[in-house]
Amino acid sequence: MAAIVLAILALSTLCSIEAQKGGFSVELIHRDSSKSPFYNPLETTSDRVTNALRRSFNRVHRFKTNSAPTTAAESDLTADSGEYLMKISLGTPRFDIVAIADTGSDLIWTQCKPCSQCFKQDAPFFDPSKSSTYRKISCSASQCIDLDRTSCSTDHSCQYAVSYGDSSFSDGDLAADTLTLASTTGRPVAFPKTVIGCGTFNGGTFNEKTSGIIGLGGGQVSLISQLRTSVAGKFSYCLLPISQAGNSSKINFGSNAIVSGPGVVSTPLVKKSPDTFYFLTLEAITVGTKRIKFTGSSLGSEEGNIIIDSGTTLTLLPSDFYSEVESAMTSQISAKRIEGPEGVSLCYNAKDEFKIPDVTVHFTNADVKLKPLNTFIRVSDTAICFTFNSLDGVAIYGNLSQMDFLIGYDTQEQTVSFQPTDCSKN
Repeated sequence: MAAIVLAILALSTLCSIEAQKGGFSVELIHRDSSKSPFYNPLETTSDRVTNALRRSFNRVHRFKTNSAPTTAAESDLTADSGEYLMKISLGTPRFDIVAIADTGSDLIWTQCKPCSQCFKQDAPFFDPSKSSTYRKISCSASQCIDLDRTSCSTDHSCQYAVSYGDSSFSDGDLAADTLTLASTTGRPVAFPKTVIGCGTFNGGTFNEKTSGIIGLGGGQVSLISQLRTSVAGKFSYCLLPISQAGNSSKINFGSNAIVSGPGVVSTPLVKKSPDTFYFLTLEAITVGTKRIKFTGSSLGSEEGNIIIDSGTTLTLLPSDFYSEVESAMTSQISAKRIEGPEGVSLCYNAKDEFKIPDVTVHFTNADVKLKPLNTFIRVSDTAICFTFNSLDGVAIYGNLSQMDFLIGYDTQEQTVSFQPTDCSKN
């Protein structure tokens, strides 16, 4: 997950050299933080949690799968639609935008002038005519040929079209421009000639506080893939618990993204189609002393049978397997079971005191022991709910299970690493 801007080549080179020596960081802002453009002071904690759960269910449609020197960098994230947001800059001079950081898609795009149809957005649109480094990509360029659903305009420039499972979409010019990542050291890092979409026909469920998508998937035009040689294919993040939403997290790149030290476990990252998603292999889940073997999902019964996704709130499992996990959980909890938010299966009276059984997620070569904050969440004054739920077909390892873990992706070595961490100190 990452972002961008820089106008002067000499400064860009200087920042890249500095990043190689020690890297840099950018704030990662939770949706419900007072720093976030989405912050609503009238919302209660239970409102925010319930909204996040609803977004989680809406998001899963997209997972119905039919459709040189090393730099160290870290960038900002803010949660929206069960996802996070990033603040980035495009063009020369730099133009700041806020967009959804999405591990479930690839293309980086923003709304642009002139716009024939755009969703309402509070911030100004990016005007490519004002950027001295903006260039349209031709239809014959490999970036156009390699991208699905492109077409050729009358001036022989490449036109892109992307759509999402919730019927949101963006069409426009495929282009290249300088993308700049801010640093907590105060020194931005620029990545010239980054492929972006300049959207002029966009619509769907986007919020007016955002202006597009930062694709962090594994496909060729994602930010991660485009920065691969600069950051040695490495990125990591450490997501704060919802109770600490007012504080900042980080997303790291390159040498800053290496996960090492006590408690680290690593599992293979499985290459499958579509290459957008990050596939892992789930072998079993243990609840208390009961180990439940995972027999697979619509993604497969063996390797690559679950997607890890920072934009989905709940961990979602095929119905039959989830029923076994839930049964193991309820058999070890004596509290009163109550009805929770729509779509959430297992909730208890929050006023009852009960011990939460240990839960360990067994990926290939990596046993990830979850904390209580990963497995139960308070959704109201009266209800506390299990953060796992059933979903027909696809299996997704959601962000509540990832909170307070430093999670590193190495797309060159094809591994994902987990380290229990106090993310407020990371």
